[in-house]
Amino acid sequence: MDEHTGHRGHEGHPAGRPAPPPRRAPAEPGYPRHPELPGGAPEREHPAAHADGRHGDHAAHDRHEGHSVGMFRTRFWVALALTVPTVVWGHMLPSATGWNAPAFPGSRWIPPVFGIVVFAYGGTPFLAGALRELRARLPGMMTLIALAIGVAFAFSVAVTAGYPGMPLWEELSTLVTVMLLGHWIEMRSISQAGGALRELARLLPSAAVRVVDGREEEVPLSSLRTGDTVLLRPGARTPADGRVRSGESSVDESMITGESRPVRKRTGDAVIAGTVNGAGSLRVEVTGTGEQTALAGIMRLVEAAQTSRSRAQALADRAAFALTLIAVAAAVITAAGWGLAGAPGAFVVERVVTVLVIACPHALGLAIPLVVAISTTLGARSGLLVRDRRGLEEARRLTTVVFDKTGTLTLGEHRVVGVRAEGLGEAAALALAAAVERDSEHPVARAIVRTARDRGLAIPEAQGFEAIPGHGVRARVDGRERFVGGPNLLRRLDLTPAAGLEAFTREAAGRGQAVVFLVDRGTAAAAFAVADAARPESADAVRRLHAMGLEVEMLTGDSRAVAEAVARELGIDTVHAEVLPDRKAEVIEALRRGGKRVAMVGDGVNDAPALVTADVGVAVGAGTDVAVEAGDVVLVRSDPRDVPRIVALSRATYRKMIQNLWWAAGYNVVAIPLAAGVLAPWGIVLAPAVGAVLMSVSTIVVAANAQLLRRAEL
Repeated sequence: MDEHTGHRGHEGHPAGRPAPPPRRAPAEPGYPRHPELPGGAPEREHPAAHADGRHGDHAAHDRHEGHSVGMFRTRFWVALALTVPTVVWGHMLPSATGWNAPAFPGSRWIPPVFGIVVFAYGGTPFLAGALRELRARLPGMMTLIALAIGVAFAFSVAVTAGYPGMPLWEELSTLVTVMLLGHWIEMRSISQAGGALRELARLLPSAAVRVVDGREEEVPLSSLRTGDTVLLRPGARTPADGRVRSGESSVDESMITGESRPVRKRTGDAVIAGTVNGAGSLRVEVTGTGEQTALAGIMRLVEAAQTSRSRAQALADRAAFALTLIAVAAAVITAAGWGLAGAPGAFVVERVVTVLVIACPHALGLAIPLVVAISTTLGARSGLLVRDRRGLEEARRLTTVVFDKTGTLTLGEHRVVGVRAEGLGEAAALALAAAVERDSEHPVARAIVRTARDRGLAIPEAQGFEAIPGHGVRARVDGRERFVGGPNLLRRLDLTPAAGLEAFTREAAGRGQAVVFLVDRGTAAAAFAVADAARPESADAVRRLHAMGLEVEMLTGDSRAVAEAVARELGIDTVHAEVLPDRKAEVIEALRRGGKRVAMVGDGVNDAPALVTADVGVAVGAGTDVAVEAGDVVLVRSDPRDVPRIVALSRATYRKMIQNLWWAAGYNVVAIPLAAGVLAPWGIVLAPAVGAVLMSVSTIVVAANAQLLRRAEL
């Protein structure tokens, strides 16, 4: 029982730590175990989040394997610096504008020399990527890029060495530079930080105070063993799972269990590693360390969810694969056709090069990352930070949004959510109660004072404040003694509340809310229902999601009475209450198995496994660091109304992606036959330079269309 309010705490709280999650596979070489989790879960980053940008679930054919954002950035700027003089002293600019760059000894060698350097330095990632794709028998964008720059390079070298024709050094350099830019942008948009497990590990203290034969000694966590006794001083983090042997205190378990109120701990009660002790002192017998702790179980769940294979498929990769087959087939057919027709060798090579150059995915390579770059900027201006583009893409397909309660739909801190007064106004009663409670540090007292201040009430001065242990507080306000406390206080003073206050108390208890009373002139003058108050924006967020055709559910570790009361207030469809941390991900997975596309919105450590298990994880930015790290999208303002904005942004982004992909790949339906020379009998032949221009035009169209996304209404 809460001695201040007389209201019983969270009845659904586990008596011990959550059941151990499924056994984790042996740690892979190269991932050291975290020193703060002896023998426990390794501090391991999600493969998609490594500094080198690798995607663990697509390593066999990942075109970015071994690449990093910094690598593409550096190569782009170097290639750009070399491409500018290549174009200036090349043949395309004079033929297009009539302007010739100043000539000097050796200037004619600028295009071939710089072009070779650009190919060797900037083209290496694409050549290496193509080799990996071909080894995996999954040719894609890298293969097509490598084919285009490889043929253009070989042809240009041959022409420079004396083979008749026009070299393609400018086209080659421009192609490599633009592709480096596209992949730099793409790498930035898909790279994902991998700090979730680190943030979980940081919940543990670096050391513990062990009690041996009455002596206190500070020891590292690795020294703790089951059966040891540790001292938890006020404000200290619990170093291991355990059971209270002596002492009494309130422990903040919101980071682990989702319980919004501090949980009172007495002899025999269980405590969980990573939770924060309150004002009291506890001696705890260790029952679980390392992998046996609930926190380590959560870490394993996060690790398993993060390393699981994503169902999302990249639209650009599929289009590039098809375009690769079409371009290669068209090049082969072109070479064979003109060869059989008896065309000169130089003409045949030019046709093949033109086909590959014009089919090269300049636009296709930028179609997705340009849209993503713009959509992430647009989202940030609307309070959204997109951490994983796949999550943003999946948001358009959502059917269900699941919200955590505490700190997400609610404020995460108590407020007065109901007042019933007898003989004086509600505002006056709240101001008097706040005056009496102002000097108290109890969570309920702080809730009353905060509510009064939120409502702009003038709080009178109080004198003679005194705490009555186990019952409440008293103080003199306006020269008269007044009391504030729970049912224990009324029993101590032998008072019976009026019928109206009795009914109010029963209703509040049915909703899982604590009730405290203001005693004035020897009677119970007012009653206050205290609970974790819903955010003012939450109801509007639920209405907007319903208007978009989405179902809204709540997933919380809080008691069912509290959860259902909040759900009724906000209009939520389904409630999953009293769910332990290691079961939240199971609830999300069950919804997905039922055919639903699920977004999880949460802010606590206990939400992290569910965030990464859901199709889309939405982390409240004001919540814990681990939730932010585990989410696909972060709500900077902690405003639930940003969730429907995510869906709107995703739908608009997808439309632009499809439009760009259709143009980037679709223009080849006309361009490739022209490049192959189908109109040559009528005197219409595209030179490689013209093919490069058309390729550039398609890129401009894609870029311009992507810019139109900025007009989207969220």
